[in-house]
Amino acid sequence: MNTEYTYFLFARPSFLGGAAALMDFGNTLLVYNESLTPGQADYFAAKCDWVAVGNDIRRAIKELEADREMNLIGDEQEAPSR
Repeated sequence: MNTEYTYFLFARPSFLGGAAALMDFGNTLLVYNESLTPGQADYFAAKCDWVAVGNDIRRAIKELEADREMNLIGDEQEAPSR
């Protein structure tokens, strides 16, 4: 799974960061990635969404092609020989 764009809003979490967050009662360790303008934030969010959609479509096409190939190979093996 490609996670290149999934951490745009939040910084990438780590094990130590998660452990430290258990004791962070003031919520001081949570850091957001910031944009210069709201328009820039919207642009990056929309871009990330469409990249994710494109990745899902590419993965679905590959799975469909693999299924079709397996069905064609299976049909050839099961066909009676004359």
